[in-house]
Amino acid sequence: MLVKKGIRTMGVNIEKVFGEHVFDDAVMKVRLPKSDFDRVKTLVHEGGEITEDLADVVAQAMKEWALEKGATHFTHVFQPYVISVGAEKHDSFSSIPVDGEIENTFTGKELLMGEPDASSFPSGGLRATCGARGYTAWDITSPVYIKEDTLCIPTAFCSYTGESLDTKTPLLKAMHAVSKQGVRLMRLFGNEETKRIYSYVGPEQEYFLVDKEKYMKRPDLIYSGRTLFGAMPPKGQEMDDQYFGSISPRVKAFMEDLDVKLWKLGITAKTEHCEVAPGQHEIAPIFAISNVALDNNLLVMDLLKKTAREHGMICLLHEKPFDGINGSGKHNNWSLTTDDGINLFKPGKEPENNKLFQLVLACTMAAVDTHAVLLRLAASNTGNDHRLGANEAPPAIISMYLGDQVGDVVDQIIKNGKAT
Repeated sequence: MLVKKGIRTMGVNIEKVFGEHVFDDAVMKVRLPKSDFDRVKTLVHEGGEITEDLADVVAQAMKEWALEKGATHFTHVFQPYVISVGAEKHDSFSSIPVDGEIENTFTGKELLMGEPDASSFPSGGLRATCGARGYTAWDITSPVYIKEDTLCIPTAFCSYTGESLDTKTPLLKAMHAVSKQGVRLMRLFGNEETKRIYSYVGPEQEYFLVDKEKYMKRPDLIYSGRTLFGAMPPKGQEMDDQYFGSISPRVKAFMEDLDVKLWKLGITAKTEHCEVAPGQHEIAPIFAISNVALDNNLLVMDLLKKTAREHGMICLLHEKPFDGINGSGKHNNWSLTTDDGINLFKPGKEPENNKLFQLVLACTMAAVDTHAVLLRLAASNTGNDHRLGANEAPPAIISMYLGDQVGDVVDQIIKNGKAT
């Protein structure tokens, strides 16, 4: 599909373009020796140490694939606390010239680890910046991809002494802890088959689109991401009836262009629609394993901004860019599933008799109650607190809603010790 000045050419075959720029299982199966491909798959599903000899083989295959795709650089993509859409340091594949000639090189060591200048990232006083070395480590469970002319390697970011310096390392640790304890729980129920519990999440990314020319006339939007002055609309002209409304041709062209870019990066862009507020929209990919979903969401936000500009618009990701109308949230649809296909949050037709579901639910409710402050901190930033405090929800409350059926089961268990 080609998009130019709002005119689009249809006819994209999703099956053919999906994952076109991703070094995924299909690519590795062709380019890696079978024994090395099997080792990579074992590491992805069971964990373990990535040996340097395996990293060298994978790096060589990655380099050859990337060069064929026109890439000239590689980068470790990471997510330091102070940057909302990811950080990158690009290095070219070129080597030191010998007799006036260079060759393209990329080693297993360069794949496994990078060393960005961690002293430049604020740490809240957790470490002295004069000795703040930081390292990026390849996250083998998240696919490598090509963006523009660069081979992008998803990584975790930590200090020389092991402290987390990013938002991803705590997530990976949490996923490991949930899996470890979840397997113990399965053993209590006599399940000897489950080896791992996977955490999945499907984020619903909301955003506003505004015309670029109008945006450039608003210094408040340019410098703060939200409006700081202006009159409220007259009564009856709030235009708050947009939800699931017809998508304008200009926005539809933008969405279709965005879809193709995401599909090529292996991101399953699935649902898109108008949100409640005027100019507000949502995109929701299909759920993925949590760390992959995190990497994908950063790409979604990055491409939302870049693609909007190509269409003469600006994408606003601020949680509350306009007073008096809905802000933009990001619902996370979270689940836990065993490696042998059991959805731990599925109540089934008879939740009153599903003891596994009841125990997992009780553990989750206890965790939310015990760690409410930590959950509140995890969702806290200036933009989100501004949104939650601006007539949308109380900003300091962590709550759970179970629905009528499951709520009734819980009430019965509390009152009678069992549910019927």
